[in-house]
Amino acid sequence: MTYIFKSNGIGCNDAAGGTAAPSAMTVAGRDFVWGGRTYIMGILNVTPDSFSDGGDHLTVDRAVARAKEMIMQGADIIDIGGESSRPGHIRVSAEEESSRVLPVIQRLAAETDAVLSLDTTRPEIAEAGINAGIHIINDIWGLQGQGDMAEIAVRYRTPVIIMHNHEGTVYEGDMIDSIIRFLERSVSIARKAGIAEDKIILDPGLGFGKTPDQNEVLMRHLDRIKSCGFPVLLGASRKSMIGRILDLPPGERMEGTLATTVMGIMQGIDIVRVHDVLENFRAARVTDAIMRRK
Repeated sequence: MTYIFKSNGIGCNDAAGGTAAPSAMTVAGRDFVWGGRTYIMGILNVTPDSFSDGGDHLTVDRAVARAKEMIMQGADIIDIGGESSRPGHIRVSAEEESSRVLPVIQRLAAETDAVLSLDTTRPEIAEAGINAGIHIINDIWGLQGQGDMAEIAVRYRTPVIIMHNHEGTVYEGDMIDSIIRFLERSVSIARKAGIAEDKIILDPGLGFGKTPDQNEVLMRHLDRIKSCGFPVLLGASRKSMIGRILDLPPGERMEGTLATTVMGIMQGIDIVRVHDVLENFRAARVTDAIMRRK
């Protein structure tokens, strides 16, 4: 079965090697040239309950210091989150989320020239984040959540990461087909709202609405997501799939994460979202040199 994103010849096909993605994205004065190398997104959770680094960066000073460390280690983007999305998480109020992320964003915008993204499901938080210095919206419900996240992205001409998500772990038919259909709807929402093609990044949502077994299947088929014709972000860092394979807690899953980074690059992904920036930067650099060099 084939699903097509019908615009400018950009398609999403069962086989790998579909129509090439938009060649580049310019954000905060920087050019991200897709296919040239893998970009590193450093995770900065300013939450008490994230599955791996919850509680590590609760003060503004500690969060800013960690972000600066990741920038020095090779992070191209810092992704800031103020509400845990781990399984079983309890939602916080918009006021609480705002109080966690905005002071950190303001400090980083003032003290660094880093490209900053905001991991949020609330349009009002995204807008406040943009006004504080955010450059990219990272929406774990792929513009299909509550409120009109697409309208915020259009108003501020902000790139969006649209991630696949799913209630529960039961899928009708082939899971990869279902993920593609979800992403097709998200891209349709983006286009209808007026979001430019070169401001769309896809994330297949590893760990969201998927069992560890399903995550392994997804890891084997990232090339099908890449064939959709957009840059792709992979967020496998320290996740339960790795923990089950290695029988290790989140803080000891760095080597397993490196394996997923290499596997992703070999299937054409463009960005890896990781906790351990330096190690993944080095692994990506070697893999890029072998796989992407003409």
